[in-house]
Amino acid sequence: MESDGAHNEVGGIEVCSFDNRGMGRSSVPTKKSDYTTRIMAKDAIALLDHLGWKRSHVFGHSMGAMIAFKMAALVPDRVLSLALLNTWCLTCFTLLQLDRKSIFIAIRFLKAKTPEQRAAVDLDTHYSEEFLEEVIGSNTRRAILYQDYVKGITASGMQSNYGFEGQLNACWRHKMTQAEIDLIRSGGFLVSVIHGRQDVIAQINHARRLAQKLQPVARMLEFHGGHLVAHERTEEVNQALLDLVKASEMKMSPHDWNNFPKKSSEASSTTSVERETNRILAKILVYILYIFSLFMMALKYARSALQRLKPTRVEASTQK
Repeated sequence: MESDGAHNEVGGIEVCSFDNRGMGRSSVPTKKSDYTTRIMAKDAIALLDHLGWKRSHVFGHSMGAMIAFKMAALVPDRVLSLALLNTWCLTCFTLLQLDRKSIFIAIRFLKAKTPEQRAAVDLDTHYSEEFLEEVIGSNTRRAILYQDYVKGITASGMQSNYGFEGQLNACWRHKMTQAEIDLIRSGGFLVSVIHGRQDVIAQINHARRLAQKLQPVARMLEFHGGHLVAHERTEEVNQALLDLVKASEMKMSPHDWNNFPKKSSEASSTTSVERETNRILAKILVYILYIFSLFMMALKYARSALQRLKPTRVEASTQK
C-alpha cells in the first residue's frame, strides 16, 4: 500500500495486491530452492521499484505476512507500517499448537486433487464453523461458498505441483532471526499483529508470541474468526488497518500504540530450559509433518508411474 501520494482525490488509498511466485498468473519456478520467504520478499521489493513507490504501508496475510516480515527486515527504511495477519513462524512455534486437527488438515491438503476436494478443505481451513453454518436465505453459508470456491478453482485451475510444493517448503522453512526482529523493532514504524481466534492453520498462540517478540512497537488484535478473519470480520479488520495507517501518519509513539501489559515476574515464569525444550520438540514435530508430506508426494508419483505401465498379457501354457 503506497503512502507518498497514495490518497486519491476522494480520500481513498492506492493498493497493490499481487500473486506470489508459484500461483495465479505469476511465474512458477520448478526448483524448491527458488521458493523462500526471503526470495519472495525481494520479488515484492522489485514490484515496489517497478511502481515507483519509495515507501509503503506493508500488509501481508498468512504466507504473505511471512514475506512482509522479511521485506520489512530487508528494507525497513521503505516501510511506513507493517500489518501481519494470521501468520506463524518456526521460532514462534509451541507444542500446544500441533494437534490432531492440524495434522488431519495437512493430510487433506495433500490429498486434494480436484476442485471439489480442494474447495471442501479450503472452507474448513479458511473460516470458523460458526461462520460456515450460518443460514443465509435457504442455504448455509458453507453451501454458498462451496459453489463459489469450486467455480473459482475450476476457472483458474488447480495450483501446479511445483507451486504448491515450493510454497509449502517456503512456509515450513520460514524463520525469524533475532537480528531481523531487532531490525523491525528499531525500524521506526508501527506493527499490527491481527489474528482469528479460531484459526486452525496458524493458531492464535503463534500471533501472541510474535507480537511479544516485536515489543514495544507491536499491537495485538484478536477477532472471532478463522484463517480468513478479514473475510469474517471485514469491517473490524479494515478499521484496524486504517487505525494503523492513521497512527503512522500521526507519528504515534510505540508506547501509545502497543497494548501489551507490562511484564510481571509471574508472566515470565517459564524458564529458559523449558523454552529451549519446547523449541526443539516443536522443530521435530514440524519436520515429521514435512517428511510425511514428502512421503505422500512420492506415493503419488509412484502411483502415476504404475498407471503408465502397460499390462502384458501372458498366455496360459497348455500341457501336453
